[in-house]
Amino acid sequence: MPQQPTQKRVIGAEHISDAHARGLLQIEVFPGDIVTTLATESAQRLGIKLLDGPLPKANVHRTDGATAMRRSLYRRSPRWVAPSASSAKRRVHRFSKIALVGAGNVGCTIAQLAAHADLSAQITLIDLVPGLAESIALDLNHAAGITRSKAIADGGTDLTRVANADVVVVTAGRPRTPGMLRSDLIEINRRVIRKVGEAVKESAPDAIVIVVTNPLDEMTVEMLHATGFSRDKVLGMAGTLDSSRFRQALAQAASVNCADVEAMTLGSHGDEMAPVLSRARIKDRPLDVHLSADTIADSAQQAVAGGAAVVKLRRTGSAFIAPAYATLEILDHLRGARTGTVPVSVMLEGEYGINDVVLGVPCELGMQGLTGVQEITLNDQETQALHEAARAIKDRLADLT
Repeated sequence: MPQQPTQKRVIGAEHISDAHARGLLQIEVFPGDIVTTLATESAQRLGIKLLDGPLPKANVHRTDGATAMRRSLYRRSPRWVAPSASSAKRRVHRFSKIALVGAGNVGCTIAQLAAHADLSAQITLIDLVPGLAESIALDLNHAAGITRSKAIADGGTDLTRVANADVVVVTAGRPRTPGMLRSDLIEINRRVIRKVGEAVKESAPDAIVIVVTNPLDEMTVEMLHATGFSRDKVLGMAGTLDSSRFRQALAQAASVNCADVEAMTLGSHGDEMAPVLSRARIKDRPLDVHLSADTIADSAQQAVAGGAAVVKLRRTGSAFIAPAYATLEILDHLRGARTGTVPVSVMLEGEYGINDVVLGVPCELGMQGLTGVQEITLNDQETQALHEAARAIKDRLADLT
């Protein structure tokens, strides 16, 4: 309801003159107000109406923040176009089942992160060590009383438990020990990958497979052969982890937050890794604005040797926290929680002039797996490094046949 003045007013000729000066065409007269005769005459002469109040008030139109921002940006530049509603709203999926083959440190951490983020209705852990997967699953379920996670975890030793999984994450295999190269694990871990691949082919033919087992690029090739799946369904977790290590090294060197750094690595998950220096940025500016050439080269080398540095310190195992988070990043891209490209190891079919080898490249992912490979512009040195990585992986696999 319109508010009335708390005190009665005497409306005189001076009020009429003031209203006329301000361009008003009417004056609201509330019950109890006194209007002088001179005021009435002045109002008639100046064409101002004296209306009995209180008058109904028009609803105030309120503009939401998004509309106000669009109008403000348009006033700054009429060429600015608001993003379409379809691009602003994306559908985020929840997996019905994630199966983790390997319940060691990496698999256990992935399961914990996935449960806490509510990525899936069911999380199944599988490990050949009796009781290991079951104990982790029980522990995760107990934690749900605190986290309120809706995910239900279960575990066992039988590989048929991968049945009906949307995604199968493979971490099983022997980890590195100090002084051991990733390539030293090829013969040992390829037998594990073949066995797991056959089980996935039989029990989860529609699943997407994420390979984490080292040597990652070579094991992704083995998984492709063992399952017979298309390249869209078999992904290697490598560039996500390597890029994270590269960003952290650059941030530390420049004394900035990791959020201020954008950088990625391509190529293999090993010594032939190819950090993309030409496209890296610190606070939206090229690296050489903040760092010397030697410091940039040292940061790139830290990314290459990051895994070995963890192995040397642990002595009896390899990294597991960063690899787990890197796997979660891929899962989030698959389910639509993240958009854009992410570096993933996939079988190349002519991209970057490379065929029939698995390499880390920028990829677009969706619920059906790989949806596209983005071919970014590289300088000559980066292109050469990518091709050298492809040749090295082919040579290592050729030695085994």
